[in-house]
Amino acid sequence: MNLPEWNWLHGNVLWGMSAASVLLAAAAAMATYLLLTLLLRWATRHASLHRERGTHAGAASLIAQMLAGTSHTLILLAAVLVGLGLLDLPERWHARVGQLWFLALAAQIGLWGARAIGVAVERYRVHHGATSPGQVSASATLMSWGLRTLLWATVALAILSNLGVNITAFIASLGVGGVAVALAVQNILGDLFASMAIAVDKPFEVGDFIVVGNVAGTVQKVGVKTTRIKALSGEQVVVGNTDLLKQTINNYRLMRERRIVFAFSIAQATPPDRVEAVSRAVGEIIRAVPKVRFDRAHFKSFGASSLDFEVVYIVEDADFNRYMDIQQRINLGILERLQALDVQLAVPVSRVQVAGQGGAGQGDAQAQAWTARAGTQAGV
Repeated sequence: MNLPEWNWLHGNVLWGMSAASVLLAAAAAMATYLLLTLLLRWATRHASLHRERGTHAGAASLIAQMLAGTSHTLILLAAVLVGLGLLDLPERWHARVGQLWFLALAAQIGLWGARAIGVAVERYRVHHGATSPGQVSASATLMSWGLRTLLWATVALAILSNLGVNITAFIASLGVGGVAVALAVQNILGDLFASMAIAVDKPFEVGDFIVVGNVAGTVQKVGVKTTRIKALSGEQVVVGNTDLLKQTINNYRLMRERRIVFAFSIAQATPPDRVEAVSRAVGEIIRAVPKVRFDRAHFKSFGASSLDFEVVYIVEDADFNRYMDIQQRINLGILERLQALDVQLAVPVSRVQVAGQGGAGQGDAQAQAWTARAGTQAGV
């Protein structure tokens, strides 16, 4: 550029500034835009190559997807701001340029954060969705919505504060309003957070057989507010998630075997040698049953009119019907052995003693009369 043209650029004024400075600012803005665009492409390609090679695949994938969320509009705004920084602007415009820089950076950070939240939630959905897709989908949607709302609310408040807005009173009013809303919908919010707790802690999943209170059945769906259980009797039971977590939950999904404890009683007049023989016989009966581990069989205590036994064994199968078949087989075997040993099962006996003024003979007669009357009423 020759001297007359350079003098002309310096001599002409555009918007209160020389044409040379405006041209220089425009060139700087274009160069900045091209540079930032090339850097973005290089970083995205570099992260994609690391992801394909498997080196730091998780971090590379996250960075690549975050960079893909970069706004070209905000890049253009940043380039324009770089150009404006080279101009001799009035003092009041310097503050405006600084605010625009903060707006651009905050908005871009918000976009990157939203992308990161989306990637994290999607990874959670893929990692946990195979076992309970419905439950994970609901919890992932809730977590994504909550985290994105928190992120953009923070960005918006930061921008307002940078613009000079007094957000203290605004935050206080939001807090009061939030408390009022929370009190109005506390049950719904409680169920929402309970749904998140179920998704994260996983006390049960879809398809598990659980027992909660007087409800026993298979979990069909875990929703945002309620959980649906198909009861053994056939009907569907809908339980609020908060109420569900307040109770003790018996989950049989991980159950691989059952420990069974049962008792029976024999007549109190049974001789000691036969009592010992009964204990040995019970052990032999249980050891002969397939997929059962015998633990113990003991003459435990003296009842009011019986000798009480306690038996413990383990069924190496979680199926309830199989356990009942085994218990029936054991019960039948015990009956056969008791008959072979000539041992009677205990029968409850009630003794009535009547005291009267007529002496012992009259008392015995009255007792016999009461016994006869009771036998007649019982149909004996």
